[in-house]
Amino acid sequence: MMHLSDEVGILKGVGPKKEARLNAMGIRTIEDLVHHYPRDYEDRRTPVAIADLTVGKSQLVCGFVKDVYKSPYRRGKQLTKITITDGMNLLGIVYFNAPYVANNLKVGEEYYFYGKVGENRGQKQMAHPEFAKGIEGLVPVYPLTKGIGQNDLRKYEKAAMPAISEVEEILPPAVTEGKNLCTLAEALRNIHFPEDEDGLNDARKRIIYDELFTMQLGLLMMKRGKVSGKAHKADENIFIDSLPYKLTDAQARAAGEICRDIASDMAMNRLLQGDVGSGKTVVAEVAMYKVVKSGAQAAFMAPTDLLMKQHYENMTRDFAPHGITVGYLSGRMSAAEKRDTLERLAAGEIDIIVGTHALIQEGVEFDNLGLVITDEQHRFGVNQRMTLKGKGAEPDILVMTATPIPRTLAVVFYGDLDVSVIDELPPGRMPIDTHYYSDRRRMEIYKRLTSQLDAGRQVYVVCPLIEESDALECRSATGVYEELSDFYRGRSVALLHGEMKQDEKDEVMERFAAGEIDVLVSTVVIEVGIDVANATVMIIENAERFGLAQLHQLRGRVGRGSHQSYCMLILGSGSDVAVQRAKVLAESTDGFYIAEKDLDLRGPGEVFGTRQHGIPDNHLTDMISHIDIMEELRVTAMEVLSDDPALEKPENAAVRRRVQALFSGDTTINL
Repeated sequence: MMHLSDEVGILKGVGPKKEARLNAMGIRTIEDLVHHYPRDYEDRRTPVAIADLTVGKSQLVCGFVKDVYKSPYRRGKQLTKITITDGMNLLGIVYFNAPYVANNLKVGEEYYFYGKVGENRGQKQMAHPEFAKGIEGLVPVYPLTKGIGQNDLRKYEKAAMPAISEVEEILPPAVTEGKNLCTLAEALRNIHFPEDEDGLNDARKRIIYDELFTMQLGLLMMKRGKVSGKAHKADENIFIDSLPYKLTDAQARAAGEICRDIASDMAMNRLLQGDVGSGKTVVAEVAMYKVVKSGAQAAFMAPTDLLMKQHYENMTRDFAPHGITVGYLSGRMSAAEKRDTLERLAAGEIDIIVGTHALIQEGVEFDNLGLVITDEQHRFGVNQRMTLKGKGAEPDILVMTATPIPRTLAVVFYGDLDVSVIDELPPGRMPIDTHYYSDRRRMEIYKRLTSQLDAGRQVYVVCPLIEESDALECRSATGVYEELSDFYRGRSVALLHGEMKQDEKDEVMERFAAGEIDVLVSTVVIEVGIDVANATVMIIENAERFGLAQLHQLRGRVGRGSHQSYCMLILGSGSDVAVQRAKVLAESTDGFYIAEKDLDLRGPGEVFGTRQHGIPDNHLTDMISHIDIMEELRVTAMEVLSDDPALEKPENAAVRRRVQALFSGDTTINL
């Protein structure tokens, strides 16, 4: 008898190679297999008459085999041609290098064929359709990997169905009964091989509830998993009062929330959201001051070497009057410099270390790490954050992002963190004047830039591609660079893209920051860059190919100084959606409003672009349409944890295992 805990290698047809490929997909056990859900379904219930087949569509057709022809092998290839009839019309079906087909189809017998309808010399035909002797119903279509086909997975899933009887319920009875949900076993059976739409919808609903309940339990346990940290009691107001400017109300509020956490005896785990230019770094400096003056060290991890250097220079300037030593660590330091820095850090002679990924490498040791800050959190994975955290004895954690996260989703994507928001800009910041234009007006825009360049200002031009592409009709950075080099003869025009060596990229950005480059043509590699106060114009080519949040982030590269700045969106497409998104950006500089609009237009998968911990790779949950269910189950999860904080009771054994599986990489959940 098969069990859920059995490895998939026990299935017929799963040899060592297939098993290795399934393992690479995250499918190790029969339980993993039954939780690998279809991404779509093919409706093979109603055959279409041959005369009514539509070219370009995948359809089901039924017919009697009239004849089968196998061509001789030519250059190692063989063509099998089949003709079927539904009694009224004929349809040609072809297979390449599939001799087995001729052996499995018998002339005069009826079969059902499902495939994409094509055309050959004006006649409809199907190439490589699947066939069966009877109606198959709704047929699952699975995410695959090389070496594993749809028929393989369907066969494995069907063979695994008997083990579903072992599946344990993870939802509390009050939820399943109150929401009239089917059992989990029924749901798993119907998600793979549904009898009809009703059964499929019931299955989806039940699995969505399970996914969200597991996710909320895990996130809450990460939050509750925070163990006691060291309370840092130094007075941060000494540093705040020494600043040459007054904090905005939003900065003061965020700094207060962070400092209260740092002063408590529980380790902080907080997200600081702030729009482009809102002043997150000074809030982070307030936190670092409080920790260092309490006798501990702080680590600040930046996403790029250039940004790290800029932070290092600014922090050295800001902390010098307070006797705080700032160091930096980069993968590009000489061996001697790195050795010296590591020795001083381990000895406690460096109070604050600023670095890139180099901070999480082996050999980086602290005397007393009390605070870990990661800048641009979406650039760092959860595991990297945990690695840096592991270099101290439960240090406080602060993650910062300039990518505003819609308030409706913050609890989903950062449910393990407390959230602070800086939702206003410092005084004196002028809004960036934003407009959108059709592709035809490009030369007019180039001419208008001359006045900015004559005034000594600098310009960014961002393109979606590095090189021209036959598949995509959009402007390339290389092509635009050549065009502008010709248009602005006598001025310095430079090119920057992700395929350049890091040294080359840094040199270009340093020259731009020094004012040696007038026009910088780039890909989105400059999305997270250093501040160049003299850059006042951002031109974005083919703006319709970027998400709203990304456009807003790119726009934030200008407007860093005292001069009026401009953002010009050039649309290669005049579609309604493209214009609608351009209007949103032109009308608002509120990153949170823009993020909400981006979410409405594109969905969470595209906005965030990465899988978050606790959300399965092959999940059914749509964070927008299921937000109410998520909030409802968050309350249920709180009730369960209130009664059983470590999920130790027998009735919580199944969900405990699911939480362990989904959050296995997180050290804050101790199960």
